Amino acid sequence: MKFTAEIDVMPLKALLDPQGKAVKHGLKNIGLSTIENVRIGKHITIEIEASNREEAQVKIEEACKKLLSNPVMESYHFSISEN
Repeated sequence: MKFTAEIDVMPLKALLDPQGKAVKHGLKNIGLSTIENVRIGKHITIEIEASNREEAQVKIEEACKKLLSNPVMESYHFSISEN
């Protein structure tokens, strides 16, 4: 079976987000000063072959922990759908 995982990796809330801060400053400069707390992360889409949803979830979890995110600085969340 083929699955698609949609993964969001974000900086931990306790850590400063310099990219988000720069974007917030830029938004303020173009007149959008009511926008607050901008955080910049990454979105990853992965297609995976697995015998079932649980196997796909285990493989995606491993990919997130070992390569796609830095657990010291980032958190991740993902959803899996069947193709």
